[in-house]
Amino acid sequence: MGAERERSARRRPGRAVVYAACGAVLLAGCASMPDSGNLQGVDSTPRQDTQVRVFAMPPHEDASSSEIVSGFLEALTSDDPGYDIARKYLTKEASDNWRPLQSTMVLANGPSADIERVAGREETDDLTYTLSGTKVATVDARQSYSPASGDYSESMHLTRDKKTKQWRIDVPPRGVVMGKSDFQRNYTSVDRYYFATNAALGASPHTAAVADPVYVRRNVDPMTQTVRSLLKGPTSWLDPVVRSSFPTGTALKDDSTTLTPDDQNRLTVPLNDKAARVGPAKCNEMAAQVLFTLQNLTPTVEEVALKAGGRQLCALNEDEAENVATRGSVESADYLYLLDAEHRLVRLPAAGNDTGPDPVPGALGEGDTQLRSVAVSRDEDMAAGVGLDGKHLYVGALVSGGPLGGPELTSAGKTEDERLSAPSWDAQGDLWVADRDPDNPRLLLLKEGVGDPLVVKTPPGLEGRIESVRVAADGVRIALVVKQGERSSLLIGRIERNEDGKSSERSAVSVRELRSATPEMEEVKTMSWAGDSRLVVVGREKDGVQTLRYAQVDGSTPQGPAPAALSGVKEITASEDPRLPLVGYSEDGVVRLPSGAQWQKVVTDGTAPVYPG
Repeated sequence: MGAERERSARRRPGRAVVYAACGAVLLAGCASMPDSGNLQGVDSTPRQDTQVRVFAMPPHEDASSSEIVSGFLEALTSDDPGYDIARKYLTKEASDNWRPLQSTMVLANGPSADIERVAGREETDDLTYTLSGTKVATVDARQSYSPASGDYSESMHLTRDKKTKQWRIDVPPRGVVMGKSDFQRNYTSVDRYYFATNAALGASPHTAAVADPVYVRRNVDPMTQTVRSLLKGPTSWLDPVVRSSFPTGTALKDDSTTLTPDDQNRLTVPLNDKAARVGPAKCNEMAAQVLFTLQNLTPTVEEVALKAGGRQLCALNEDEAENVATRGSVESADYLYLLDAEHRLVRLPAAGNDTGPDPVPGALGEGDTQLRSVAVSRDEDMAAGVGLDGKHLYVGALVSGGPLGGPELTSAGKTEDERLSAPSWDAQGDLWVADRDPDNPRLLLLKEGVGDPLVVKTPPGLEGRIESVRVAADGVRIALVVKQGERSSLLIGRIERNEDGKSSERSAVSVRELRSATPEMEEVKTMSWAGDSRLVVVGREKDGVQTLRYAQVDGSTPQGPAPAALSGVKEITASEDPRLPLVGYSEDGVVRLPSGAQWQKVVTDGTAPVYPG
């Protein structure tokens, strides 16, 4: 017997729309949740204002099987905190076993539902629908986003109760499934913060705070959601290189807790007894994690107090938190650096409007060595430059009269583009560079910028050649542009250092679990870190034109506008500190993009602009 597939017309049942505030004019005006009477439905779910909250409707009496399917799928995209309305479309047993928070499948255009009927059977109490679509991403139980591709197909089974004659779903899809536009309306990206375990900031006693982005439901108490997520620990990708200061098992004291700052912008977080015995130093680290994380969600939180065991453990404000750990997004550079017409290193104030750069002190600015690319250490005490032919790497102190010795590294590549990439300094004062020699491609690290280079281990099976390198301010993540054939991709890797504690032996350094930050791009020309979990990228999608855009380390698209367009971009640089402007090298020379303005020319005859890092 063959199976006849009848495509069901997916229509959207009624949904209640609630406007959270009357300060904005939305549609015909401001509305509120009615206390009685019928709720007015809407026909579709286009991208809506963030003040709009959408609630699904339960199944009506004698709803058809197609209405049950479409109603359930619609309920998955609502702002119902516990998916209680969606559960009304399920049988009791299916509702008891369904775990919507285990995963979210994001599709390009939302799921289509096709009914499968057995030929010759018009009346039946069992039906199977196939949900299908094109995968965009998945969000796992830890709320971690991962790009996905290919076709999605999953069966959903319905049964009709023999007594009530009502259709219900007894085999729902795994987790939640929705279209990209509904996902963007329902979810928001938040950086949770943990502490680096394998990198310290040079001689500083402060540890580095590392951003770990997750997606939380935008209109379902996002502050409480975010703190609960933080307490559960980092995503599996980041876990090997970070730690949380919260004792294992720490959670909010009560499952019904709703976190709200007081009128002094102070948030009190009640924790269970697992945290009751922590000391002051550990508690300050815990409070810093919460404060960093929530300020990423909402800047109105200025102080965090932690309570457990019936008492206040500690309280921490913004200034005190910055003494606990440092973040790239608040570490501002003093200077912007670039090469002048003579290919020597010059600088100008990073936050000013100056257009007259001065030579840096030291041999790289005052000497005769011509450079094609440069990097300046994060403390702005050292600089590294690749010679004009790409063959030699030089390192020198930014001290007036400082000498420049011979090259620290030499590439055997036959052409300029097959030699050394632009270098990058990490938070520990070590220097990274890629040797693009096709006969011996390597990712190299020079401890404190000098000595014999250490070959960094890369994942087995890495295909292609590393073209450019940028290490994040936290020292545990690295961005690589890898070229294979005509395609070049932006990959994010995790830096692992196997410290052996023996000063006479060198530590092994490896980059692991590379993942794409721009899965839709076919060509990445240049990139730079532009925040704790964001990069700015110049590239091109398949059959598209070159564009300038932001990208998240997890491969998702950041919310908010892209940078203003810039033609003929050859290089781009940004600071993790969002207060500093983007700077590019284009057909118009070196240009910068101040906040709220258009691109402005800095110098016409300069090249290779960089911020420290």
